[in-house]
Amino acid sequence: MAKIADVGSRGTAYCFVLLFYVIGYAAIATAQNIQAVTAGIVLYAIGFTGLQLLTQVVIADITALKWRGLVLSLNSLPFLINAFVGSNISAAIIECAGWRWGYGMFIILIPIGLAPLITTLLWSERITRRRAPGRPREPNKAYWQRILDTTEELDVIGLLLIGASVSLTLLPLSLARHTTTGRNGVAMLSIFLLGIVLIPVFAWWDFKWAKYPVIPFRFVTNRSVVGASLIGALDFMAFYLTFTYLCSFVIVVKNWKLINTTYFMQTQTVTMTLSGILTGFYMHKFRRYKMLLICGLVVRLMCVFFSSLTDSPRGVVLMLRSRGADGSNFELFMTQVLQGIGGGIAALSIQVSSQASVPHADVAMVTAVVLLITEFGAAGGGAIAGAIWSDEMPSKLAKHLPFLSQMERDILFGSITQAASKPRGDPVREGVNAAYSDVMKTMVLVGVAVSILPILVALTMPNWYLGDEQNVVEVSEERVVGEQDEDVQDQ
Repeated sequence: MAKIADVGSRGTAYCFVLLFYVIGYAAIATAQNIQAVTAGIVLYAIGFTGLQLLTQVVIADITALKWRGLVLSLNSLPFLINAFVGSNISAAIIECAGWRWGYGMFIILIPIGLAPLITTLLWSERITRRRAPGRPREPNKAYWQRILDTTEELDVIGLLLIGASVSLTLLPLSLARHTTTGRNGVAMLSIFLLGIVLIPVFAWWDFKWAKYPVIPFRFVTNRSVVGASLIGALDFMAFYLTFTYLCSFVIVVKNWKLINTTYFMQTQTVTMTLSGILTGFYMHKFRRYKMLLICGLVVRLMCVFFSSLTDSPRGVVLMLRSRGADGSNFELFMTQVLQGIGGGIAALSIQVSSQASVPHADVAMVTAVVLLITEFGAAGGGAIAGAIWSDEMPSKLAKHLPFLSQMERDILFGSITQAASKPRGDPVREGVNAAYSDVMKTMVLVGVAVSILPILVALTMPNWYLGDEQNVVEVSEERVVGEQDEDVQDQ
């Protein structure tokens, strides 16, 4: 979408976003099998990610650095309402209209919501083209040549290579348990190694041959871009290590109602939104972000460490209170609040930092690159969590429920409903709770180790001054040129 926004226009890219949104939701709403649902989710994800990216790019187009963080954070303000209203709406739709309308209604709502923005962008772009000085027309090209030129500008080969490398590297970690040979099987190992091999192939293509690369080499040598990408990837990896199976943990171990579980899962989103808005005000007032970024990452680390004390029934550190199934709901709630505070600070800081460090022409691509690598970390954290879950849960169920048959334990492993069906106090339910808590402990301890790394990276980040300009780089270049002109005049 960033390439389309640069090659075509912002309005054109939003049209593509809308197209994928509508087709994706239509596929899910009318699906008759899980394959159709999966295809719809893929198409919807393209639209959702594109909308997330393009909104940030348009905000960067129209705001100075001192306002950038605040306006970006205000873009998330509707989450404060949706976090509470959305849960009730979704529950009501499932009960009254059926789950298909839960997706089908967005086929109507998304076009209505995006229409004013798309119309405004296309209209303003048309006005700009009319007012721009005339450009010499290129000679008429054959249709296939125009397609080839567009493909080259979009760097379709680079996009395919990086997409394939990410998918082939991460999927085997989560899918291995569903094969008879696990991750040691030849097929899974081959897929994983192919994904690893494609990473240097992508780098070779983009850095050496691509005329309009997906990730230009100048991004690789930019300390802010590299630092922001690493922080985002490592922070999201640590987060998803502890978050991926948190909903299952709460439903089974805490035995909460679905509506309460939904509210709990929204806690971090609400806190992250509020924290982001306060971070935006801080950036506007003090014009810096580095110290706040470090503090946010430390909060995330402390939160993950704190959750390792509260979520494991037999924790290896400081057994100060009951944990796991008997742990305090307040402690579990506070881990989500702290995650949100640290996450809101970190996400906004790395975004503003990376955008400030490049010329305005690179804002769309650098935003996309940071989001891509951040989501790579998220996918990696989810995949590692899936691998831990797949490896440890069967053995933990066997350890705590030795009196059940393998078939009965497999049913408990594969169904949250079955795992939560027995009342508290029942030997089966208590064994399931202990197994869930043990596995969560492992994920949290791995998350603690990963959470240390982004703090170290943040210490090396530049602390740009967020002034009245759209970026720092072009301002610095203008000052250098101005000083050179003054020297020439003096001579």
